[in-house]
Amino acid sequence: RCWYNPTMARAPVIDLPEVQFSDEGPIRHLHLDSIWIQGSMLIDAPTVLVHEYIQRMMAWLLFVEADTVPKRQAVQLGLGAASLTKFCYQHLKIKTTAIELNPKVLAACRGWFKLPPDNARLKVVMGDAWEQIRKPHWHGVVDALQVDLYDHEAAGPVLDAPAFYADCRQALSDDGCMTVNLFGHKSSFERSVKNMAQAFGEDALWAFKPTREGNTVVLAQRTPSRPSRNLLQQRSDTIQRQWGLPAAKWLRVFKPVQA
Repeated sequence: RCWYNPTMARAPVIDLPEVQFSDEGPIRHLHLDSIWIQGSMLIDAPTVLVHEYIQRMMAWLLFVEADTVPKRQAVQLGLGAASLTKFCYQHLKIKTTAIELNPKVLAACRGWFKLPPDNARLKVVMGDAWEQIRKPHWHGVVDALQVDLYDHEAAGPVLDAPAFYADCRQALSDDGCMTVNLFGHKSSFERSVKNMAQAFGEDALWAFKPTREGNTVVLAQRTPSRPSRNLLQQRSDTIQRQWGLPAAKWLRVFKPVQA
């Protein structure tokens, strides 16, 4: 495994971790000053979603009709290796915004993870995720809010309070969804679900079984619904056929949860 530290064009930012990447065969990993992997990319296929949990962050597609997707908007809280940002922008072809605190992460994504430059449909906003998502211009306009916020130790989610989830809910459109990655030895599924339920209501929550690596993806709907099994099956078939995601498998490990 080869290690690299990208040359940064910006001045150092106090208290923000250094960014490195490592190449492991055909896969490139992003690290924040530690061995923990913050995201990955297939070097020869940079828009493919490598990790199973990242694929599951796209489960909001189960709750919308495929023909409405191009008109929708996605926001990622935490850029990581830009996997979700690139997928939403280049495969779904929807308006996509990522909010990232560390300018070194953005520089690494542009330099080493093939993130395109900002344009009319793609934007990276530098700043604190909570401060940004609560701004009025986001209220009611986000169809897919993907939350993957971890520090360099990856011990647990950085933001996991009921008030944070309430602001996330406020940003969602009427049929919008939030997906959250829960991981780390300080992460508590029960606590996080309880906090989300305070903001969204218990009947709005769905969850996957944990991956082999220990990531659990939870989905929260702005407007709770219970699509029929047949409808979910139809949508999963479309998702798999149209965007190459393993959505048929999702239905075996994805169900409503109670806080």
